[in-house]
Amino acid sequence: MLALRFTQKLLTDMKVAPIELDEVNSLFSWHVNILQLRKKHIIFVNDLSRLCLVIDGIRSAQLGKLQEKFVAELKEYLLLEGLKKSQIEQYFFETGEINIGKTNDRSVLGTLKEMSLYCDGVEFGHTFDLSAWLNKMIYKPIDYEEPIKVFKDTLKRKYS
Repeated sequence: MLALRFTQKLLTDMKVAPIELDEVNSLFSWHVNILQLRKKHIIFVNDLSRLCLVIDGIRSAQLGKLQEKFVAELKEYLLLEGLKKSQIEQYFFETGEINIGKTNDRSVLGTLKEMSLYCDGVEFGHTFDLSAWLNKMIYKPIDYEEPIKVFKDTLKRKYS
């Protein structure tokens, strides 16, 4: 199961009622919030690696489109970052269905807030560029590593 843990602000915006999520492997759990740049963006942060993905083009109450776009853009972004297609496919095969719940980890929320602050006033041509920039910074909760490195290493160990 892939768990998307929405903040209260995003739950209200998407007009969705969260379900109670059982214990989910942190590799398959993402905290999600609205990121207001020039226009509305949605920021996803992986619980285990702190890998982030920023997407745009989602309006209020477009939950289905949000889920589809997240999966499609994450696959494309991971390919651009040099992950093997087989590892990406295995990751999504293992995720199964997507469930929406409430946030449950203050540490991940702190990283999400930190990333949102870094985005203030920055200009990038594409959301992948912004995501790549954020994923090359180091963060304390992952022992001062880069999120993309932690995510890549985790997938290599799990699927190689």
